[in-house]
Amino acid sequence: MAEAHAAVAFQFTITPEGVDFRISNEALRAIYYSGVRSWKKRFARFKNNFLTGLYPASPTSWFVVLISVLASVFMRVDPSMGVIQVIQDRLGLSNYFAAPADLYISVVIFSTVLWIGMVYMLRYMLKLLLCYHGWMYEPHGKFSLVSKIWLGLVKVFSGRKPLLYSYQASLPRLPLPTVQGTISRYLKSVRPLMTDDQYKEMEQLALDFQETLGPRLQRYLLLKSWWATNYVSDWWEEYVYLRGRSPIMVNSNYYAMDAIFVHPTQNQAARCANVIYSMLLFRRQLAREEVRPILVSNAVPLCSWQYERMFNTTRIPGVETDSLRHWDDSKHVVVYSRGRYYKLPVYFLGQLIRPCEIQAQIEKILLDKSEPAFGEEHLAAMTAGERIPWAKARQKFFSKGVNKTSLDTIEQSAFFVTLDEEEHDYDKFFQDLLEPAGKRNVEIVDGQNDMVSSYAESLLHGKAYDRWFDKSFTLVVYKNGRIGVNCEHSWADAPIVGHLWEHTMYYDGKGIGYGEDKNTIGQASLPLPPPLRLKWDISEECNEVIESQLVTAAALSEDVDMQLMAFKHYGKDVCKKCRISPDAWIQMALQTAYFRDQNKFALTYEASMTRLFREGRTETVRSCTMDSCNFVRSMDDPTKTNEDRIKLLHQAAITHQNSYRNCMTGTGIDRHLFTLYVVSKYLKEDSKFLGKVLSEPWRLSTSQTPHQQTNLLDLRKHPEYISGGGGFGPVADDGYGVSYIIAGENAIMFHISSKHSCNHTSSKRFMKNIEKALLDMRALFNMTDKK
Repeated sequence: MAEAHAAVAFQFTITPEGVDFRISNEALRAIYYSGVRSWKKRFARFKNNFLTGLYPASPTSWFVVLISVLASVFMRVDPSMGVIQVIQDRLGLSNYFAAPADLYISVVIFSTVLWIGMVYMLRYMLKLLLCYHGWMYEPHGKFSLVSKIWLGLVKVFSGRKPLLYSYQASLPRLPLPTVQGTISRYLKSVRPLMTDDQYKEMEQLALDFQETLGPRLQRYLLLKSWWATNYVSDWWEEYVYLRGRSPIMVNSNYYAMDAIFVHPTQNQAARCANVIYSMLLFRRQLAREEVRPILVSNAVPLCSWQYERMFNTTRIPGVETDSLRHWDDSKHVVVYSRGRYYKLPVYFLGQLIRPCEIQAQIEKILLDKSEPAFGEEHLAAMTAGERIPWAKARQKFFSKGVNKTSLDTIEQSAFFVTLDEEEHDYDKFFQDLLEPAGKRNVEIVDGQNDMVSSYAESLLHGKAYDRWFDKSFTLVVYKNGRIGVNCEHSWADAPIVGHLWEHTMYYDGKGIGYGEDKNTIGQASLPLPPPLRLKWDISEECNEVIESQLVTAAALSEDVDMQLMAFKHYGKDVCKKCRISPDAWIQMALQTAYFRDQNKFALTYEASMTRLFREGRTETVRSCTMDSCNFVRSMDDPTKTNEDRIKLLHQAAITHQNSYRNCMTGTGIDRHLFTLYVVSKYLKEDSKFLGKVLSEPWRLSTSQTPHQQTNLLDLRKHPEYISGGGGFGPVADDGYGVSYIIAGENAIMFHISSKHSCNHTSSKRFMKNIEKALLDMRALFNMTDKK
């Protein structure tokens, strides 16, 4: 085999004359350059760790301190107040060095110790400053004098040119709320969802917990909050994600879509090559820590910890719990095409190969007419079905031989790529989004969003066997050049993937670009071996497990009812005119739509981030409140005037914003109750209160898709990069999942999911209820499409 021969550095044969060595210079060169690349990465990692360890100071500050102390000594001023002389005497430097060398060495030692102390002082001062969150509770863009002074001090102590992980040591720990405070907020959040009798029962359970078991559990949590970097994140990852035994496809994984107006080529191989290259550029920037940390208000850093496992990461199935496996480096991606798997090396002689070289390799895969091996085509259904059968099959059938080798190749790849045989795109209804609001076709009728809804559903689950759902993410490239990603959720949250996706969109279209013929730029010239077809030896017994998993996964995917809506009447421009937060406005519309859809309110989940703290992930904003319910009821109450409704809307929005701020600053409800529950299980203590709290279903689960996390894509300058956003499956079997993205100033995208098997939910019906709620809310302020 050619690829096996190329991997051999030298061969030998034994002849009557002795041993005859045949050395392959090409293979030795490849080994040499691979080693050089590896050592360069190690050196870069060491340098970055050194610089990060010093931040917010820098190596040059050591010279400044040293020169300052030396200058003082020359001027016969002792800045050390005798410490330099003590160092000189105690170490006996005069016995080994002649004057003035002994003095200079003492000065260097003192200056270094002083400098290290200053580094820690600066870091501690920055950490103290970042513990202040009063600025978040002030009106947007209107900082008080205290907050302005605080912001100035943060910028002074933040240093210059931070690397990706420079702020990590300066970020404060997630604070542990009091049991009394959390229970008070919890009871307030569930009041609108319970009858008087139900509320009294829950109130009594909560108060009993607060007086008896709660303080004991809290003491253990307090110990963990002191000892661990974050008292929530490791348990959240393990118990919410990795210990889940149900399929992760639909239930956990999420997706992101292509930009609406940027479709630079319909050549599948060319688009795939450029996107793979763009993603690997981002991986290289992450490894070098060249990605700038995200700063709120251009000063307050967010935690960057989740970026560490973006690439070279996979989820390993286990019988009781899964695990995440991350490799420091990977030199290949794995490509799935028409039921076959290929290993595609992306480095040659230690260098990342160009997009044109990658395109040539992709074309070889597309031209390959070979048939899949027995059991190979549906193999990825293992990752889409139940976790326990996959874990047992992995141990039994994939722990040795060619199956283990091929599975290792997939799991150790930088990421997974699917060359999808289908074509997906946006409907014509989306094509006038760049027009002024008054000139758009805004009426949503049946069939206008069928194509894009099918596109979204394909990214969520595909055929249930053509995405490797365990990989950190799967890049999907369709036959017509459209792209998307399906992401495993345990390693990071959507904003992290969103950052990668924005970078990829920019470099694919503007940073790298395409030639006039819509191919990648340049001509392939490297003597690369063809992509390596992975080999499998799948038995009848193993194939039965694969097909059983496929049945489970197919039933789950066919049950998904997905609708994608482009709301084109207005966007955040109207929210701003009404002086209401766009997120709060949309959440009130969702509450109104759900009440009209189900004739009742539901426990509502909105994801909020806690990345102002080290290793922070998410917290739950409970969007259904007493104030939101009062507003929703007023919308269909003929006794209420528009003035009454506007007042109620403003009050509901203020309550929602304060809840969101509480979650971002560490005083949410659900993560604290979750960790108390985990401690109770470790102590084998049953709590009826915690059991009821954690068994409450989230029938309306919502999330806002972040965008413009990088300064590369300013939608005001490049409105064509408006994204369709992304989405996820319904959290409850009888509920809705809603993801939304505020696409520029005058459009909002909604991804709505539910299950066909539930006879009282309908994504299409809910979509129309959302549209009507948004229009009714605008009408309160006497605005129309023309205005």
